[in-house]
Amino acid sequence: MRRPRSMWSLEALGRVRLSRHFFMRDFLYSEIGSFHRIPNLPEDPDLAIANGRLLCTHLLDPLEETFGRIAIRSGYRSPELNRYGNENKMNCARNDANYGHHIWDRTGNDQVGAGTSLAIPWFADQFDQGRDWRDLAWWIHDHLPYSDMWFFPKLCAMNLSWRAKPRRTISSYIAPRGMLLQAGAQPAESLPQRQARYADFPPFRGIAYPSA
Repeated sequence: MRRPRSMWSLEALGRVRLSRHFFMRDFLYSEIGSFHRIPNLPEDPDLAIANGRLLCTHLLDPLEETFGRIAIRSGYRSPELNRYGNENKMNCARNDANYGHHIWDRTGNDQVGAGTSLAIPWFADQFDQGRDWRDLAWWIHDHLPYSDMWFFPKLCAMNLSWRAKPRRTISSYIAPRGMLLQAGAQPAESLPQRQARYADFPPFRGIAYPSA
């Protein structure tokens, strides 16, 4: 059911809790939207919420519970906002390429899902000291049901997505640049080799929380 775009509906939408650690408000801020005065509201809030919950529970909560706070850099984008960013060369991919990633409330090309751009401060500090981005990539590959990862040089930030039909691809703009893992392929490194890369990482879901 689509709801009217109003300040009341924006307030209510922002208060929707997606998971243990995240609310919808965490994903609605956009520098492009704020500067150019383009509302960043879902056309289908119910679908955006449903897919956002799957992203948070399957990927983002485990990351936060293992590494501490993660920083959301760019979360949900409305089709209108994303189109504006793409047409004006603001580092936004085409709308159809962002279905199931930044655009959570469209199902084009059978890509039901959601994604976000994020940074992990715990790892960013080590990356600044020369740590290989692939250590984190392989940890995520071995622990989480992701669909796609794209890594970027600043802060070792990444685009991370969950999809109902995961592709399991890993790509990077950090050397060695290009695609580390193609859809349907097996990692070139064995599991013991990958595990050796992240042997010093915190225990999976290492933060303990009180029972509800």
